[in-house]
Amino acid sequence: MRHALHLAIFPAVLAALLAPAAHAGASATDATDVVAAAKAVQPQVVAWRRDLHQHPELGNQEVRTAKVIADQLRKLGLQPRTGIAHTGVVAVLKGGRPGPRIAIRADMDALPVIEQTGLPFASKVTSQYRGQPVGVMHACGHDAHVAILLGVATALAAHKQDLPGEVMFVFQPAEEGPPNPGETFGAKLMLDEGVFRDFKPDAVFGLHVWAGLPVGQVGVRSGPMLAAADEWSLTVNGKQTHGSRPWDGVDPITVAAQILLGTQSLIARQVNIAATPVVLTAGQFNAGVRFNIIPDEARVVGTLRTFDTKVREDVITRFRRTAEDFAHASGATAKLDVAANAPATINDPALTTRVRPSLQRAVGADNVVEMPMVTVAEDFAQFANTVPGLYFFVGSTSPGIDPAHAPINHSPQFMLDEQSLDVGTRAMLQVALDYLHGGG
Repeated sequence: MRHALHLAIFPAVLAALLAPAAHAGASATDATDVVAAAKAVQPQVVAWRRDLHQHPELGNQEVRTAKVIADQLRKLGLQPRTGIAHTGVVAVLKGGRPGPRIAIRADMDALPVIEQTGLPFASKVTSQYRGQPVGVMHACGHDAHVAILLGVATALAAHKQDLPGEVMFVFQPAEEGPPNPGETFGAKLMLDEGVFRDFKPDAVFGLHVWAGLPVGQVGVRSGPMLAAADEWSLTVNGKQTHGSRPWDGVDPITVAAQILLGTQSLIARQVNIAATPVVLTAGQFNAGVRFNIIPDEARVVGTLRTFDTKVREDVITRFRRTAEDFAHASGATAKLDVAANAPATINDPALTTRVRPSLQRAVGADNVVEMPMVTVAEDFAQFANTVPGLYFFVGSTSPGIDPAHAPINHSPQFMLDEQSLDVGTRAMLQVALDYLHGGG
């Protein structure tokens, strides 16, 4: 009954929501109408999110997800393009009145994580990731992002004849990285395949649910917001020998460990981290097959996070020199490969100034908080390097839980408060409408 009631009032709500644009001098859409419009689609948004959460798919494998999206866009009277960058989906809503062009982006992929939330719609999906059997979970909240954007699309499409301008809805695969290191993927591949070739927006917007903020809050900052992400792989080659006689060979495990420790000294003693944050982390260390055999090779894989291009290049140069020098001192060799997964996400200052009042109208001025630079990364930056971009966080941690101690995104216990779906829908709808109407 509640679902039916919301849908019954939806046309009237949207008519009121879009009405301010018809009046001369109107610069912003009434926040009360935006709240009502977001609540009208909320039951659908929750249902989409739960369905997608129960059926997660890894990057470039989002076949079912893409079908759910495309089917819904067709129900809205849109003509989605599918198969972009493998599984991406794009549709353009053309308003009935002239106005600007914007793009709104949501990422679709899940992570190789075994879910431990205990939710009734928890994922039980398994798959393969880089040759290893894995569980699959929406541990980063991309299910919420898709659901929110479908909600925004539904709200805007209901009265497209009254809408100024055009809106591109971009559903992007593989934000979490390529199936194989070094491959072009996600946002970059969508751009390479021409997603903005015939429709170049005046601005692009994105959001991310974030366990580090309480539900109800939105976080944003002007300028650098999220770090660049590089995936690095260090291969150390030594000489295999019996574990009881290390002097007869060259131990690549010891050398790799020395290099890894040396990189931490590099960051602590050679890089001015007071000026700009830098993080260098190893996530894998693989070597050997038996307890009493020193192997020929050791391999370490990790990530580098930076906010400044020159700092990034300097750290990579120092990392490579450190690796080669440690290896040479022990009679081994070391090779460092670095794949750039995403540049830093930098919010356009002028666009941020324009959009911040929209966020404040949507959630209240006290609930829009200034974010510090965050060392997670997002390939939304590829879009934002092409046209002016604005990216913001939507708090997802339930009341009564300290966000500082809540399971963070990418945790198997990551638990999204579904009120964040309403907040995200409301915030993005307000941003889109204000921009299209020339407000903000």
